[in-house]
Amino acid sequence: MFPLNTWYVAARSEEIPADKPLGRRICNQPMAFFRNSAGVAAAVLDFCPHRGAPLALGYVEGDTLVCGYHGLAMGCDGKTVSMPCQRVRGFPAIRSFPVHEAHGFVWVWPGDAALADTALVPQFEWQNNPAFAYGGGLYHIGCDYRLMIDNLMDLTHETYVHSNSIGQKEIDEVPCQTRVDGDHVVTERYMEGIEAPPFWKLALRLNDLPDDQPVDRWQICHFTPPSHVMIEVGVALAGNGGHAAPDAVKAASWVVDFITPETDTSMHYFWGMARKFKPQDPALTAQIREGQGKIFGEDLEMLERQQKNLLAFPDRKLLMLNIDAGGVQSRKVIDRVVAAEQAAAAAATAQGVAA
Repeated sequence: MFPLNTWYVAARSEEIPADKPLGRRICNQPMAFFRNSAGVAAAVLDFCPHRGAPLALGYVEGDTLVCGYHGLAMGCDGKTVSMPCQRVRGFPAIRSFPVHEAHGFVWVWPGDAALADTALVPQFEWQNNPAFAYGGGLYHIGCDYRLMIDNLMDLTHETYVHSNSIGQKEIDEVPCQTRVDGDHVVTERYMEGIEAPPFWKLALRLNDLPDDQPVDRWQICHFTPPSHVMIEVGVALAGNGGHAAPDAVKAASWVVDFITPETDTSMHYFWGMARKFKPQDPALTAQIREGQGKIFGEDLEMLERQQKNLLAFPDRKLLMLNIDAGGVQSRKVIDRVVAAEQAAAAAATAQGVAA
């Protein structure tokens, strides 16, 4: 279950070259992404109207996507343009999807195209901000996208899943607090006067700070629909104000999580980190990206096997604890958004029948 009348990250910009399409399933809908001659990204249903071949196996020529089976050329609007020795302009158009490219990501609107508004594409502090440097990657994960939201809105799991990198016992010992403001869910935890875990010791050294002194650490998880989780994380030398400490005595970042449903039980996970120290150092960006990629890789087996367990035991009722509040509240927001979409669609259908 996922909202459709919204923007999802479909790809990183570099994933869609000029000469060939990218096939990707988003919200159970197969899509073929490609660029026109001006480099503008477009998306159509990954289905050739001639014989049903996947258009993503074709190639790009000018402003058209050419099917790799029999050469039918498709425009960005889903209309057939040409085919060798055939008259095809009368073919019914296939579906096209609204696309918007910004800040290194290609976004797609899988729902009602008439409702798509680029002003609704999320904006975040770290985007186009010279104070930050971003590096990230993509994982395909075989689990319900909501399990990843649960994972990210409950960082207690770090103590166990990430024990050699970002986990530490103080995460268990310090309670988290969750609050809801409309569709915005926040779960936060603050730890004072602790030893930094290995990843954050490295971050301190990379920011020319000592790694052998007590630190104040924070985790502030922000969920916004349809499925974005941005996490303020960092450590500051103890006694300098923690989260509010001056940049000169801390290593701070945003953990960036764009979570895009593929099917009911699989997802595309666009992960990254936007750090707020030494932003002009590309080697540092690459080093942190490598380390963060390994950390997120530790979640993969857990989430995929959790999904298999849930499918194998569909009648088992899961237990809820206070550490689950962030994920529970995020799911409530998703349920509310989906219910509103369904009610609007039903009302429009009823109005159409009455007319």
